[in-house]
Order: sequence, then structure tokens, then C-alpha cells
Amino acid sequence: MDKTKLIGEPRLPAWFPLPIDRPFTYKMAQAEGIGERDLRWLVQQGFLRRPIKSVYVAADIPDSLGLRVACLKLVVPDDAVVVDRHAGWLHGAEMVLAPNEHLDLAPVRTFLPPGRRLRNPLTDSGERTLRVEDVTEIDGLPVTTPIRTAWDLGRNRWVEPALSGIDQMLRLGVFSKEELIDGVARFRGMRWVTVLRVVVVIADGRAESPPESVLRLRWIQVHLPTPVPQIEVWDGPDFLARLDLGNEELRFAAEYDGVEWHSSPEQLDHDRRRRRIVEERGGWLVQPFVKEHLYGRNTDAERLLREGAAEARRRLGRRR
Repeated sequence: MDKTKLIGEPRLPAWFPLPIDRPFTYKMAQAEGIGERDLRWLVQQGFLRRPIKSVYVAADIPDSLGLRVACLKLVVPDDAVVVDRHAGWLHGAEMVLAPNEHLDLAPVRTFLPPGRRLRNPLTDSGERTLRVEDVTEIDGLPVTTPIRTAWDLGRNRWVEPALSGIDQMLRLGVFSKEELIDGVARFRGMRWVTVLRVVVVIADGRAESPPESVLRLRWIQVHLPTPVPQIEVWDGPDFLARLDLGNEELRFAAEYDGVEWHSSPEQLDHDRRRRRIVEERGGWLVQPFVKEHLYGRNTDAERLLREGAAEARRRLGRRR
């Protein structure tokens, strides 16, 4: 493949041997003489992107539900049902997938009829008991319903992804927390149902990202007063800010600063000015958190929350 002919082009040229208006697989590319190295180069140069593992699409085609379904149809067997995180992704809860998870893990976990397992490196298959009402179709692709997907995401060995997944599914607004809780009984005796029972009680669809869910979990684990996601701060009639997590009685808030929106000098300056207004006019103490506080071996979110809450109490005492 002559890569020099592509340099300077804003998009894939019309003579490109694979479809430029729809996704294609690695095997389809191989059949046209385009190898793994070529595909990697095309992705690095911005001509292609990988919506899911081993599936490629022209980079200028915007993400959409139709595109996601078309990508999955290329790798999901006809008698399979898309479940778990990729089901949530299809329903629009895209943050149930961790950043770049679609590139590094099997893209689809599928349900197959009893006695059959799929031997395909692109999927993680297995048997699962599904009721008729647990399955819907999106553009002809069988996928678990939003509430069934939430129950499945909540049955995870680890509390953090379980809570994050359910929060993101609740955020869709297509089922209530009461419906979610009422359905837990049907999973009695199933794997990790204990985790599900715990997280449905503290689940909250107002969390805007998985790190916000984890931050709320840490808050609950250190037994601080009830946290409210996306809490609004007012100074009389004046709206000051909406904070990721906080408690009005304590006048203490916690915010997660992700790299995407809180890393440039301009963004950092905006964060400082915004929090200074909240503290000076609203009387709040705002504790920022970054990735290292929540994830990895040396996390210290619990310590920061305890210390921040203690300082907030001292400030309240001085005002009274």
C-alpha cells in the first residue's frame, strides 16, 4: 500500500479498496491486501478509527447509534445477544466503557443458547438465563434491555465498576430506581448478587461520570453526611455553581477534575476562580480530586474527604 498517496488528504480517497461510508473488519481489510501495520498507520494518521476491537471506520464518520449497531453486527453471531457494558454502550450510556476499553478487551460479551459456546477471539461468550422481556432489538441487533443491563452491570465482583455502571444506566432515565431495586430478588443465588444488593441502594443517576460515582462511594464509605450529586450553590438569588458532590448542611463539596476538561492553564484558572467564588460568597469548602486520588495503589481519597469534612466543620463552628 502506497501511504504517500494519502498524506495531505483530509479523508480517505475514493479509490480506497474498502467502504468509506460504513465500518469494516480486520479480516475484510486483509482480503484487500491491507495488513495490520497499514491499519495501525491509518489510525495513527487520523484516517481511520476503531469503534470496537478489530472493526474500523473512516474517521470523518460521526458516532451514532446506527454506527455502533453496524460495528457490532460485524462481529456478533446471529443467535447471540449483546449484554453487559456493550449493551449499555448501545443504549447510550457510553461511559460504562472505560477509556479505550473497546480497543483492549473483547468488544462483546454474548449470550448463546444452552450447550453452545462461541470460539471467537472477538467475543466473550457464555450461557445466561434471559427472559423474553429481558431482550430488545436495536436496528435488528438483539441486546439486553436497559434495566436488565443495569442488573447485570451491578453483579460485578468489584463495587466501583458495579456502582458506576448502574449510575450510568439510571442516568438514561428509562427506568426508576424503585424498579431497579424491586427486580433484584430474581437474581437470588446468582454470582455477585450481594454486590448488586448493595449498590442499587446507593445508586444515583445524577453522577455524570464513573469517577464521580467512585468519589461518592468513597464519601459514603467514610460515613460523612449524605452526599448529593450535582448540588447547586446559591448566594441568595444568585446561582454560583453546580458542584460534583456535596452536602449543604456541612457546606463541604468534592469535585473530580478529569484530564480532558481540567488540565489546560485556562481550564485550571477557571476552576480556581469558580471555586474561590463558591468559597467566598457561598461559604463552602471545595476539595478537588484527580485520578491518582481514586485509582491505583496509593489512593488517598478517604483521607482527603475526612480532612476536608473536618475543616468544613471547623469553619462552620467559627461562623456560629
